[in-house]
Amino acid sequence: QVQLVESGGGLVQAGGSLRLSCAASGRTFSSSAMGWFRQAPGKEREFVAAISWTNWAYYADSVKGRFTISRDNAKNAVYLQMNNLKPEDTAVYICAARDGGVVRFSLEDYAYWGQGTQVTVSS
Repeated sequence: QVQLVESGGGLVQAGGSLRLSCAASGRTFSSSAMGWFRQAPGKEREFVAAISWTNWAYYADSVKGRFTISRDNAKNAVYLQMNNLKPEDTAVYICAARDGGVVRFSLEDYAYWGQGTQVTVSS
């Protein structure tokens, strides 16, 4: 049974940093693209960042230059380093995995989802 479990969320002041982790189990994702999405109250879930099986990384314009996605295939894990956080970054951050190895940006392109971890940025 595939499971993705996020950790590392919390409360941080604007300008601060957090590092989110996503631990996968049930299968290896070394050949899969991995992504992070976020959902704020009253808003639709949106793409944040993704990384291909070849370690090509892609970011939403809203986080480019501030967030860094990375992966550790030996640990079957993906990470999101978030720097210079802003109040508008407040959301539940959700880890997702594809069956394919290339990056996609839509919700329907991801087969596996975690439950999410809350990130709250205060001003």
